[in-house]
Amino acid sequence: MKRALAGFAIFGLVALTASSTAAPPSLKPFERGSWREVLRAHAGRPTLIHFWGVTCGPCKIELPQLGKFMADHPEIDVVTVSADLVPNLNAATQAMLDKAGLAAAENFIFNDDYVERLRFEVDPSWQGDIPRTMLVTRDGSVATIEGSAEISDLDKWSSEQLRPH
Repeated sequence: MKRALAGFAIFGLVALTASSTAAPPSLKPFERGSWREVLRAHAGRPTLIHFWGVTCGPCKIELPQLGKFMADHPEIDVVTVSADLVPNLNAATQAMLDKAGLAAAENFIFNDDYVERLRFEVDPSWQGDIPRTMLVTRDGSVATIEGSAEISDLDKWSSEQLRPH
């Protein structure tokens, strides 16, 4: 009887540990139509959409700042899109998001051999420079920050989104 109880206790402890360390949501493929889906899914909510890449130096500095921004602003939806031109960087992408505190964000990775088409769907004038942050208001208007975003500007935008109408 004692053995059965000890075995049950160990099984319960293992199950509890496994559930508390469950893997974060996996990267979603960003492909044709994904941009419209992201906008539709977050309609009516202020949303920060950040395009970045594993091979982008400024992105490596900016990601932890965005992780802190997300933690400090739970009322703002945060979406990241890894827009690297280098294919098959899923593990490195997920590791960088985890380290930056962005594992709980909605995270995508470019998943189309014709990346120009994906960029065109987002913004016809976008030539592929990253980092790139798009701020979408409740009413759906979009402001774009090309290059690194200043956290103070994001804080200001966030507080504007939370003011009553």
